[in-house]
Amino acid sequence: MQYVHLGRSGVKVSRLCLGTMNFGPQTSEVDSFAIMDRALELGINFFDTANVYGWKVGEGWTEQIVGRWLKQGGGRREKIVLATKVFGRMGDWPNQSRLSALHIKRACEESLRRLGTDCIDLYQMHHVDRQSPWDEIWQAMEQLVREGKVLYVGSSNFAGWHLAQAQESAKSRHFLGLVSEQSLYNLAERTVELEVIPACDAYGIGLIPWSPLGRGLLAGALAPVSVGRRANEDLKKEIETQRPKIEAYEEFCRDMGEQPADVALAWLLHQPAVTAPIIGPRTMDQLSSSMRALSLTLSGDRLKQLDEIFPGPGGPAPEAYAW
Repeated sequence: MQYVHLGRSGVKVSRLCLGTMNFGPQTSEVDSFAIMDRALELGINFFDTANVYGWKVGEGWTEQIVGRWLKQGGGRREKIVLATKVFGRMGDWPNQSRLSALHIKRACEESLRRLGTDCIDLYQMHHVDRQSPWDEIWQAMEQLVREGKVLYVGSSNFAGWHLAQAQESAKSRHFLGLVSEQSLYNLAERTVELEVIPACDAYGIGLIPWSPLGRGLLAGALAPVSVGRRANEDLKKEIETQRPKIEAYEEFCRDMGEQPADVALAWLLHQPAVTAPIIGPRTMDQLSSSMRALSLTLSGDRLKQLDEIFPGPGGPAPEAYAW
């Protein structure tokens, strides 16, 4: 396994991040435990979850599963960099969602309880909250850091200007601010190349791509399936919309003798801004197959071919659209 620094922080994380969103709704607790154990054996030390995962409002189902796995001991907690998130609705009352100082404090306490730990290594804002001022957000995060309940703070689904706004506010408070940003980024969805990635580069923020396989679009989508995300009706419609690109992509992968999912992950690992794509295995086989991407090298010519199949926005803004 390869390890890199998480943004400009001193902590090192594996080049693949284990996403746990399927644990509970799609993957049984027993199988989830086995997947996490195997991830450790493979050297993955970066585990990502969220208080809303499990999709039962207020229950934190997935966090509970991760917490029971950690409770088994054996150095599990000490070996991993544990990340979770705050923002989503955890109840029906007015202050049970978003990023008020009140909700951040309460949500953190509840995540710590479900995870069975005294500290969250990376506490991520799951979305930007335009209704909460940065002074309030950073005051709440600073307090959690002072109390030893949070070590690092990250974001998810922020625009480039939100990252700049957050970091400048943190700097004025002499606070470290964000060390990571989770963004939608894959071969088929490259909008973040315009402004999010340049902002990450400028502020030393590590980029953690979610949906690296485009919900299955880049994982051999033309093969017939009856279960999993690729069987979803919305995805089937998207496949038809992008069929020429997907056909060209799968032909490219066949020519390489590689699986489409491995090529998609390897492409992300070749992008300089990327710290660790999030893999969200539903099964043990999916976890094991993801490892191939770590040793798959894409030549300059191959990368150029992929750019021709899935063109990006043309580079960073404003050069992507202005002279």
